[in-house]
Amino acid sequence: MKKIVRFSRLLKLSIVVAIFIALGVPALHLVATAVHDQNSITAVATEHVDDASRLSSARVQEVWQIPAAPQAAEQQLIELLARAQREKLSVSIAGARHSMGGHTIAADGIVIDMLPFKAMKLSADGRVLTVQAGALWDEVIPFLNEHGRSVAIMQSDSSFSVGGSLSANVHGWQAKRAPIASSVKSLRLLIADGRILHCSREENPELFSLALGGYGLFGIILEAQLWTVANQWYQVERYSIPAAHLAKVMHKVVDGDASVEMAYGRLRVAEQSFLEDAILTVYRNADGITQPLPTLEPVSLDPLKRTVFRSSVGSDYGKRLRWNLESAFGEKIGASIVSRNQLLNSPVALYSNRQDEQTDILHEYFVPADQLAEFLKQMGQIIPQHGLDLLNVTLRDVRKDSDTFLRYADQNMIAVVMLFSQARTEAAEESMQQMTAELIDASLKAGGRYYLPYRPHASVEQFLQAYPQAAEFAALKLTYDPNELFSNQFYLRYLRPLQAPSQ
Repeated sequence: MKKIVRFSRLLKLSIVVAIFIALGVPALHLVATAVHDQNSITAVATEHVDDASRLSSARVQEVWQIPAAPQAAEQQLIELLARAQREKLSVSIAGARHSMGGHTIAADGIVIDMLPFKAMKLSADGRVLTVQAGALWDEVIPFLNEHGRSVAIMQSDSSFSVGGSLSANVHGWQAKRAPIASSVKSLRLLIADGRILHCSREENPELFSLALGGYGLFGIILEAQLWTVANQWYQVERYSIPAAHLAKVMHKVVDGDASVEMAYGRLRVAEQSFLEDAILTVYRNADGITQPLPTLEPVSLDPLKRTVFRSSVGSDYGKRLRWNLESAFGEKIGASIVSRNQLLNSPVALYSNRQDEQTDILHEYFVPADQLAEFLKQMGQIIPQHGLDLLNVTLRDVRKDSDTFLRYADQNMIAVVMLFSQARTEAAEESMQQMTAELIDASLKAGGRYYLPYRPHASVEQFLQAYPQAAEFAALKLTYDPNELFSNQFYLRYLRPLQAPSQ
């Protein structure tokens, strides 16, 4: 009898220990992450500016903050450009500075801070938003929400500026949609000679196509007219599938259902089954829901969601924990329906690095759907060879772009977005550059392209292969801006070498 009692006690103790391990280890890991997740990032050096990479720092002559009042701002901008021409200073345009390759930085020049320039108004029928370029999406979304409208196309985070998004021609996770240029009705552009031009598909169409996705090299986008859509209830559904089947399932689920409004795929990045498992999340128009749309909650940080994400930095256990939680519950635990605006209203601070010795680096590649499985296979071979810490892979549906000159989506594509944690050391930067070159080659071999707003690790030859229209783009730059007033690190690295020596 004593043996039976002792065995029973041991069994109960074992069960308690097992429960503690099951619940305690994740909790301890998350607590340790939260304790470590304190902001230690040092300020940029005096008279320098940087971007989101924290690897592009350069000295500048001046950061000029645009006045908020439209008439004063536009006149002062014209005078500023004239002064820059006289003093032979380059000018770059900055918003939220989320690009990573010096696209907002003219070394030894003037950086124009557009953020105060953020007025907006809505047409009487609610279909067209007129918005100044410095407005952030997390300012636009609440404004539209009050009128039952929503942004038609934008990236997955709301911390970016309208002007920056247009200058990079971002794509969104809105299904069956081309990049953001397709949602632009018109824009007002201040060009190098001081004129403000109205640009659309009918008026100054060449400048329209050059400025959208032109990285601030053809002028300053002052404001834009954007088509909007209705804010609606969406029903959420998730599919767990092998990554190799993701393109086919996405095509079937997204293209085959007119009610699907938004969609994205997510890949497993833990060492076991690396890039082999996928979750496809879709948002369907829930017309049957009659309850009123919710009041838009302010942009805020979800501490648990952030901690779960940051717990994956440098930790395979953290990557497995995050994948298991998202596989079981999705990113929004317990939410089966959500409003479009609440879905869009998400800050980049939810994920971003706070450690001075590290930085988060984005990569993005576009490949035809029938080449996605092979490209993922190549990723699975290339990335582990370089010892870099892959935190996230998201896949999105991007349709053919018919509006911009320096287009990346010359056909329907699947966007493969990767986020790495990188040490801010020369050795890590060298490894990142080598890996990037290999990934770009793999995307080109697949008939795809890489996205331009990120680290300048592509060779000029790779840039030309991905963007065969680049030489003509560079020539048109000198047609509209012969003195190269508008400049940045991206321009000097990739476009100036394409121009004839006499120029």
